[in-house]
Amino acid sequence: MKNLPSTFTRRDFLKFSTAGVLGLLMTDLGLDKVHAGAPPLQQQGRTTWSSLTIYDNPSFSANEINLYGRDVVLPITETLIVEDELRHTYNPIWYRIGDEGFAHSAYLQPVFTSYNMPVHDIPKDGILAEVTVPYVLVRFGASYYQKQRVRYYYGTTHWVDQLIQNKDDGTYWYRIYDREISKYLYVPSYSLRIISNEELAPLSPEIPPEDKSIFVDLTSQRMVAYEGDTPVLTSSVASGWGNTATPTGEFSTYHKAPSVHMTDGAGDEANYDLPGVPWVSFFTGHGAAFHGTYWHNDFGDPRSHGCINTPDNIAKFIYLWSTPHIPPDEDYLHLPGEGTRVTIVYGDPEE
Repeated sequence: MKNLPSTFTRRDFLKFSTAGVLGLLMTDLGLDKVHAGAPPLQQQGRTTWSSLTIYDNPSFSANEINLYGRDVVLPITETLIVEDELRHTYNPIWYRIGDEGFAHSAYLQPVFTSYNMPVHDIPKDGILAEVTVPYVLVRFGASYYQKQRVRYYYGTTHWVDQLIQNKDDGTYWYRIYDREISKYLYVPSYSLRIISNEELAPLSPEIPPEDKSIFVDLTSQRMVAYEGDTPVLTSSVASGWGNTATPTGEFSTYHKAPSVHMTDGAGDEANYDLPGVPWVSFFTGHGAAFHGTYWHNDFGDPRSHGCINTPDNIAKFIYLWSTPHIPPDEDYLHLPGEGTRVTIVYGDPEE
C-alpha cells in the first residue's frame, strides 16, 4: 500500500474497517503488533479447551490427525495467516505444531517456560508478580503435599506478600492472598516473576492526558490507541456477545487494577472463575474493561461477557499508557471523572 497518510484519524479507522482492509493498512503502518520485550527462545502453546484438533493442513476442511485435551503444552514452530479461513472465523491465525500438523489459534494460548530465582526481599504490603510457565498448581500450604486449589496460568498476575521456605525439602513458595475466596494460597517461587517498579512506570507520560484516546469498532473487532491523531497501537479484540454485549458510547478508564479475580459470584456453580486476570482498565461502573486474556486466543471474534478481551501485552500497554496512573504498590485505583477517553461504536455511525 502506497501513499499512506502521516496521521490516521478515527474517521480513517472506520473507513478502512468498513472496507475490510484495516489489517493490511495497520501492517503497512507498522502497527500490526506490539512486543512488551524480547521473548524466550522456545514458543509454546497451551490448550485452553477440552478439545484441540490437529489438522494435516491449516484448514478446518483438512484431515483431522489428532485431538488434545485441556492444558497440554505443545511446540509452536510457525505462525500462519490463512485468509481463506475467514469464512469460518474472523481469526485467520493458525500454528504449526512441531512436525505433527496445524492447529487453529482460538484455543491455544501462546506461552513460554521461564523459571525464576526466589526473591527474598518482599515488601510488607506485597508486590506484583507474573506467572512465567504455562501453568502452575496452586496449593493451600507451602508444600507439594498440600491440597491443590486451582491452576494459575501463564501471564496471570498476583500479589505476593511473603516468601516461605519449606523446612522439610528446602523448596521456596510465594504466599498470595485471594480476596475473592478470602484465603491464602501458595505457589512454587520458580513459577512467578516479581515485577519491578520500573516496569510499571507510565508510558508516554509527556503526552497530555486529553490527547490520549482509545477507539474500538465492534464490527471489525479492532481497537486503536491514539496520541492526538497519531495511532500508537492497534489490535484485534474479542468483545461481548449475545446477552452480554459490550456497551457502545463514550467512556473513560477511570478505575484500574493490575490483577483481578473475575467471577460471576456463584461460587462452585460459577459460569466463569478467572483468578489473576492481568492489566485491567475498567471503563464502566458495572465491570466492562480492557484486560489480558488467558482462557482463549480468539481475537477477532466476539466472545466475552461484555469486556474487551485483548492479548496480554496489549492490555499491559493500555494499563500503563492510559490514565489514571496507578502507583506500583497499589492494587486498585478509582477516580470517577478522570481517565483516558474510550469510544466504542459499531461500524461507521455516519453511514
